[in-house]
Amino acid sequence: MNEYILEMRSITKEFPSVKALDQVTLQVRRGEIHALVGENGAGKSTLMKVLSGLYPFGTYTGEIVIDGKEKRFDHIKDSEEAGIAIIYQELALVKQMTIAENIFLGNELVRAPGVIDWNRTFQETSRVLNEVGLSLFPNSRIIDCGVGEQQLVEIAKALSKNASILILDEPTAALTDSEADNLLQILRKLKQKGVTCIYISHRLNEVMNIADRITIIRDGLSVATREKKDLTEDQMICLMVGREISERYPKVQRKGAGETILELKNWTVYDPAIDEKVCDNINLVARQGEILGIAGLMGAGRTEMAMSVFGVWGRVVSGEIYLEGKRQSFRGASDAIGAGVSLLSEDRKRYGLVLGMDIKSNVTLSSLRKISRLSVIDVNEEIRQTKAYVQDLKIKTPSIEQRVGNLSGGNQQKVVIAKWLMTKPKVLILDEPTRGIDIGAKYEIYCIMNRLVDEGVCVIMISSDLPEVLGMSDRILVVHEGRIAAELIASEASQETIMYYATGGKPKAQAV
Repeated sequence: MNEYILEMRSITKEFPSVKALDQVTLQVRRGEIHALVGENGAGKSTLMKVLSGLYPFGTYTGEIVIDGKEKRFDHIKDSEEAGIAIIYQELALVKQMTIAENIFLGNELVRAPGVIDWNRTFQETSRVLNEVGLSLFPNSRIIDCGVGEQQLVEIAKALSKNASILILDEPTAALTDSEADNLLQILRKLKQKGVTCIYISHRLNEVMNIADRITIIRDGLSVATREKKDLTEDQMICLMVGREISERYPKVQRKGAGETILELKNWTVYDPAIDEKVCDNINLVARQGEILGIAGLMGAGRTEMAMSVFGVWGRVVSGEIYLEGKRQSFRGASDAIGAGVSLLSEDRKRYGLVLGMDIKSNVTLSSLRKISRLSVIDVNEEIRQTKAYVQDLKIKTPSIEQRVGNLSGGNQQKVVIAKWLMTKPKVLILDEPTRGIDIGAKYEIYCIMNRLVDEGVCVIMISSDLPEVLGMSDRILVVHEGRIAAELIASEASQETIMYYATGGKPKAQAV
């Protein structure tokens, strides 16, 4: 039997003006978990789209060999029949349909032409749900499932097709730590049953935890394949970015916090959909010359607090906002932006960008008055300013006319940052600013944050990445069940301390 269940030999894929893959080779052993890592835009997703049949044979050069036999896929269906299933970061489930309907969508089990065999459908659904450790009813609707459960439904869907090679693209990007740990346990169990996994992730600690072997791709080239035991995280980062990054968090020496820029007093907000309190009497002070980190578990109320301050979410029942000592009332995003408050949302594709529009239109979208006269946009000024931000933030693109949807995640995030920088904010709230982007792009965004602080911008960073919170913050507020549970000096805090308060630990003597 061939040692490799999958070989991709000398795969080259070109688009107009760019070679996305250049003679890339990938060899995956039978029954292993093989990690594929690289910066955004390195070519990982393109390689998997070739493998899944999304880019059909003839649009690339090279060979795909499965179980020793060359395969040529013209459609996704062809790759599925060869035992390949791919699960993308954006889950492809129909929210209003049931789990059973989603799992067999397009592969319906019938007892006569046009007649679905529901008994068999439910039985098979229960079987694959049990394989992934989900104790849900087959007739449960997807919309009623959590994100972690939906991810497992996608895996169950792949198993229903008898997939022998399972590709997971950033599977834990939207999961809580406990959901991510559960997913990794499921993958280990599938490995024991003989399923081969290709695991794509920017979370290098997960890669080191789950993978047997690791392939690194950089700038469309396969630069190394190593056994996990022969590779450290630092070595992996060096291979990914082509240089050594001696400090992941470029913390700079601050002059010290300055004047208070933003203040919340007794801020209490309810979720209008369920009339439940999500922000409970929050008091917060954000100062010039520092990065204020906000930590807490998923659902603690961090994002809801930011969106309510920005005027785009929630029912505020009490509390006051002060900006530079003056009381404010934001009835919407336009009021907040006009006053000098900007919010980079945790979901850049839904709230931060218009993916079908070009870079130029996205960057200037929140600042049209600055480049318009008598409601007519000055196109030359729009181009000039966009080019300046693209150059300043090192956005990788062939043109400012490029559709944002075609950019890598890191470059999309930089476009959102450029959009908010153009508003000239006094307060910039960054909600999960580095989620789903590679280590090199993260470093560049950290440098941008430091520069903004030096320029006098008040930066508030919400993050679920505790090393990031500790590495970039000057002060840290820990949120638990809608309340500020603790205020910590970052240099004196630890991950254990933050988690203690985030999980409801009782206050200790504070150093602030």
